[in-house]
Amino acid sequence: QVRLVESGGGLVQTGASLRLSCAASGRSFSRLNLGWFRQAPGKERELVGTINGSGGVTYYVDTGKGRLTLARDNAKDTVYLQMNSLKPEDTAVFYCAAGISGGGGVPHAAKYWGQGTHVTVSS
Repeated sequence: QVRLVESGGGLVQTGASLRLSCAASGRSFSRLNLGWFRQAPGKERELVGTINGSGGVTYYVDTGKGRLTLARDNAKDTVYLQMNSLKPEDTAVFYCAAGISGGGGVPHAAKYWGQGTHVTVSS
């Protein structure tokens, strides 16, 4: 069993930055492949990116020339999603996830989910 707890969301203005955090527990953190999903209002949830135990990152969305960056700190059992130059279209609920599957035409899914953290970007 893996427990994931997100934090760091909020209401910000266009151009601001946010760093979302996800604290994981329940298994050896350094062995966990983790990811962030987002679900914008009226849209389906989509996988933003994944990060493996060694810090290797795969993005599944347009990161906007580095506006979105995944990172992890194995010493803190935490994975991060850094978001810069935020735009109103970045408004979404962001979910941390583990045990991610899918790809190659199969929708991504996850075995473990956090509760989600809301990000609202005002214009």
